[in-house]
Amino acid sequence: MSVRGWAIAVTTVVGLAASVVATTAASSAPGCEGAAPADAAALLECVTVDTVRAHQRALQDVADANGGNRASGTPGYDASVEYVVRTAREAGLTVTTEALEFPFFEVESESLESDGTEYVAGTDFATMSFSGSGDVTGTAVPVDLQVPPRGSSTSGCEPVDFADFPDGEIALLQRGTCPFGVKAANALDAGAAAAIVVNSGETPENSGLLQATLGEPVDLPVVGATAALADALAGATVSLATTSQSGTRTTTNVLAEKPGTGDEVLMVGAHLDSVPEGPGINDNGSGSAAVLAVAQAMAGAETARTVRFAWWGAEELGLVGATSYVTNLPEPERARISAYLNFDMVGSPNAVRFVYDGDDSDAVGAPAGPEGSAAIEDVFEEFYDDRGLTHEGTDFNGRSDYGPFIAAGIPAGGLFTGAEGVKTPEQAQRHGGTAGEAYDPCYHAACDTFDNVDTAVLDQNADAVAYATYTLAS
Repeated sequence: MSVRGWAIAVTTVVGLAASVVATTAASSAPGCEGAAPADAAALLECVTVDTVRAHQRALQDVADANGGNRASGTPGYDASVEYVVRTAREAGLTVTTEALEFPFFEVESESLESDGTEYVAGTDFATMSFSGSGDVTGTAVPVDLQVPPRGSSTSGCEPVDFADFPDGEIALLQRGTCPFGVKAANALDAGAAAAIVVNSGETPENSGLLQATLGEPVDLPVVGATAALADALAGATVSLATTSQSGTRTTTNVLAEKPGTGDEVLMVGAHLDSVPEGPGINDNGSGSAAVLAVAQAMAGAETARTVRFAWWGAEELGLVGATSYVTNLPEPERARISAYLNFDMVGSPNAVRFVYDGDDSDAVGAPAGPEGSAAIEDVFEEFYDDRGLTHEGTDFNGRSDYGPFIAAGIPAGGLFTGAEGVKTPEQAQRHGGTAGEAYDPCYHAACDTFDNVDTAVLDQNADAVAYATYTLAS
């Protein structure tokens, strides 16, 4: 799952390679015992958690063989694509791949120290995407901070915020109001040698580590940090060092299709890439594996709508693959899409069964999705309710690959089991798990491995993916 939102990256499609397999579908999918599923109940029998876990194991093996990650633009991602393409072809699906260029960023090293305290990368601070490199020691000079926070901060959003800023020092900024790239550019123009952007701190979710992007390369070392570092660093002597690479690389979307009897297309997707920090077996090996298992099982099914399964590239860098696909799809083809289903993190170890709030019935955050999104939400809620499984809504905030689809007016929905957010006591009492801990304590970390999964929840959600896909394709 991206921490960045959807519309930040401009991509160029550099090629489309289609590989058409034999028209006869594979005789069976794992768990089907030779028969193509004739209804949703039969499909659920075909989609087993053992199959999903086998796909996750394959992705873990890919990461292990390629430096510990499967990030877009790396050999680990290319090997993940090869695995999905091969598996989908063997199931009898028509597979195409779409290559696209994207702005690449990688952190090689990072450190932050003040008054003898060495802060922990990935816990206390993190280099912002497209930060420059540098090794700086100076005073952390607060720039219009709100401590304690009183609302949305405007820290660093205007050049006037840096009036009398001492040349060569480190700007201590705060999240809020304007893009991080604007804050960094203003700091650079004011003569800052580096910048630290602390989280805003007005809510628990905005108090932890700030991981974000500058949107485009900035010739200044810039890190995000927890809200607590505002007090700890203000006025102190700080040593900050970052080494990073920025450039252009190529990633790949994978599309696998089974035909329907009508003209409409149901799309079902998950992002295939991990962050550079780890193998990404929950984020988003869980969604990728569940979608792949359903695709295998549905290859021979008869449905009214064509089902087009998608594994997106470079989601973690700003929904690059999905945005490129929607942007470059001709309008007549876009109009054929009846709905898009998204599955990003569906097996978190401290999970809540979240359903995207398509009708905005929770009245939290973003408004309702395009017409038809509420009906998709109803399908998932019906699945859970019929099985006595607890669930709740989650904001339709465009943070995953459904973002460009709803921006284009396409109905969407899907499932999510939580990322860095903290489970409340009320949620723990209702859904189980541990209050006061993140839904996924290994979110965007090296420990997001094969073992970082609630297998029972993954099993339930793989069935939910299958049920919703068959129901909405019929």
